[in-house]
Amino acid sequence: MKTEKMLEDLLPIWDVEHDSILSKKGDITVVFKAELPEIFTLSNREYEAFHQAWVKAIKVLPNHTVFCKQDWFLESGHRPDFTKEDLSFLSRSSERFFNERPFLEHSCYILLTKKPSGRKPSSSLFSNLIRPSLVPFDTLNAQKFQDFMDSCGQFRRILEDSGFVQLERLKEEELLSGPDRAGFMEYYCFLDGGVTKGTKSHLIKDMELGGDVLRIGDRYTQLYTLGDAADLPALCGSRMDYDKYSTDKTRFSVGFASSLGQLLPCNHILSQYIFVEDAQKTIKKLESKRLRLQSLAAYSRENAIARDAVNDFLNEAISEQRLPVKAHFNLLVWADSQEELRELRNKVSSALARMDAVAKIETTGAGQIFWAGIPGNSADFPINDTFDTFVEQATCFLNLETGYRSSLSPVGLRLGDRLTGKPVHVDISDEPMQKGICTNRNKFILGPSGSGKSFFTNHMVRSYYEQGTHIVLVDVGHSYKGLCDMVGGYYFTYSEENPIRFNPFYIGEGDRLDTEKKESIKTLLLALWKKDNETFKRSEYVALSNALTGYYEHIEQSPGDFACFDSFYEYLKDAFVKELEGDNVKDKDFDVNNFLYVLRPYYKGGEFDYLLNARENLDLLGQRFIVFELDNIKDHPILFPVVTIIIMEVFINKMRKLKGIRKMILIEEAWKAIAREGMAEYIRYLFKTVRKFFGEAVVVTQEVEDIISSPIVKQAIINNSDCKILLDQSKYQNKFDQIQELLGLTDKEKALVLSVNKANDPAKMYKEVFISLGGMLSKVYRTEVSLEEYLVYTTEQREKVKVMEYAEKFGGNIQKGIGALAADMKNNN
Repeated sequence: MKTEKMLEDLLPIWDVEHDSILSKKGDITVVFKAELPEIFTLSNREYEAFHQAWVKAIKVLPNHTVFCKQDWFLESGHRPDFTKEDLSFLSRSSERFFNERPFLEHSCYILLTKKPSGRKPSSSLFSNLIRPSLVPFDTLNAQKFQDFMDSCGQFRRILEDSGFVQLERLKEEELLSGPDRAGFMEYYCFLDGGVTKGTKSHLIKDMELGGDVLRIGDRYTQLYTLGDAADLPALCGSRMDYDKYSTDKTRFSVGFASSLGQLLPCNHILSQYIFVEDAQKTIKKLESKRLRLQSLAAYSRENAIARDAVNDFLNEAISEQRLPVKAHFNLLVWADSQEELRELRNKVSSALARMDAVAKIETTGAGQIFWAGIPGNSADFPINDTFDTFVEQATCFLNLETGYRSSLSPVGLRLGDRLTGKPVHVDISDEPMQKGICTNRNKFILGPSGSGKSFFTNHMVRSYYEQGTHIVLVDVGHSYKGLCDMVGGYYFTYSEENPIRFNPFYIGEGDRLDTEKKESIKTLLLALWKKDNETFKRSEYVALSNALTGYYEHIEQSPGDFACFDSFYEYLKDAFVKELEGDNVKDKDFDVNNFLYVLRPYYKGGEFDYLLNARENLDLLGQRFIVFELDNIKDHPILFPVVTIIIMEVFINKMRKLKGIRKMILIEEAWKAIAREGMAEYIRYLFKTVRKFFGEAVVVTQEVEDIISSPIVKQAIINNSDCKILLDQSKYQNKFDQIQELLGLTDKEKALVLSVNKANDPAKMYKEVFISLGGMLSKVYRTEVSLEEYLVYTTEQREKVKVMEYAEKFGGNIQKGIGALAADMKNNN
């Protein structure tokens, strides 16, 4: 027959004072919320350093202290915010795409419990769940309380100084429930989630803890324990190999207990207990046990083996100065039906098997173990469910990682968590600068054909554009035509029917003729007039300065004239020639006739009369998205040098005039052509100085040989790009050492790069990308986008034609066309 008891009579907690939990038996508990490193980001050496930090921290805890670490992993889904008024068409489609994307939300809590002196150890026979004690707790000594607080402070300092974890102590208002929210203790008792989950339905649930059943409300639970040495793996360590991401050349590491943490895809709580007792008393007890076993060894082989095991334990404790502790680890999983528990059993068994441990379902003792997990009740843990070990081995079973976190910075782009695809906001520009990880915002992107390079760069550029950045793109493959059309930018390209056109003489509204504008026009005119190896005289330079000054004065006085090369040329051959004659300027000082003759092809009726006389796409300073597509002119001896000079002028003009506004210049494969035409010095200048003007320069390249063969890339670009972005390099894994040395990648980063796309989810369409910031922070993310974003970014000719066909149905409106095409594709699927 089942018996019912009132929870308030059984609850072992007496009160919360001084932000500490006080039990009815006088135990004091301090609770910390821990922020752990993100999974898949630590190297072998870092795992070992983190493990040693745990060992040192636990060793400073006083005797009769219980260390309890609870890791909550709760199934959740991405909740988009559609209330933002400034959401663009593509951002809104991305929010819809990721709506309810499932992931595990992780919260980690560390509970340090100090037992009063004389506290008898609990067991499953004497748990306060069965025999609740109403005896008042011992009178607390203020000095002992302060000593325990000091030990907790040292524990926290050691962990935080390691650089791997941040601890925040929970206050009284977070431990206790309030009028509209449940506190930390209620969260545990009713499996409602972590403190950071926000307001919860304040429901008190029935708890069935008797017999073989452990049920909380309508949730069926199972408790798996590692409390017996026989169930433990033969070997343990700070880390283990993760075969999915390892290669023949590299070993990819995860924490030893990661399979019970972030890698176990279900609702679960991983509880880790380490009991720090009096080491001398423990050794004395074991010595007595060894002597008993010695006397019985002749009667049983088992006794002889046990004697040797105890003897080895004592030898190690004394010779290695190890701290003997008792430990217990358990995993609580739950589901809404008993049928689901069968599937969970398979998942847990598989997770434990990866650690080489045996899955043991706790039945009769499950209630007592669950009850001991109530915050503040760790001291009442049944001691017969623990095993003797050293602190070095016990800490191997601690969960060391959490899921990917989003940056709070308003700048950045949306990428995906590698494990689940949960969208995370990543700042690869400002936050690394503020934290001292990077010294510049420049980026170097390396990805072979088909690796998803164009998708990533499109996605990055679109994200920065929507955040107000002025972007200048130099491309040779029409990768950004769709995005340029979507945002209404300027797209400069060459075809016979519609040749490329500029107007460097145009001065936009709000702009003015300053020294920099004059210098850029003079540079262009000299490049058109003189050969590369031809020098110009000082007198010629002065004459061009006077000509430009006079020309713009003439334009101001003649409102009907339009500023362009044609009107400039006419001014030269009419007014300026007469001015030179009046000043008796000799041909040897400035041969104006030669100048007019050489530049005649750019005047109306000439071969290149279209090039410098544009009447559309004129506001290059104010336009935030400009693409220069050089595919058809990269080998042209006349057009290419002119266009590269104009690109220089456009971006330098933005750098110097748009104060406080972010600028980005992205040079795709065109950097090879630009470098060939004497632009090396400009690229060097750009990468070294753009940081001072709140700008960033990005170079994208495809082939490894390009990096190796180009001194510009090796010296100017790589050395001045603190953000290195690499896509799938699997085809180069046998010669990756050369790339590693060239880019200055660490062994950890090498393992990360070679793990890209190794174990992608076959149910999802995405590519992975590796990002290194200053060589200090490295991660792999998913580049996963909505169908609408895909149609904007795609470089497949067939898909681009389809997009344009749909856009024409809506009068050339590409946004409406993509919306309709995406809807049709979803319906057909």
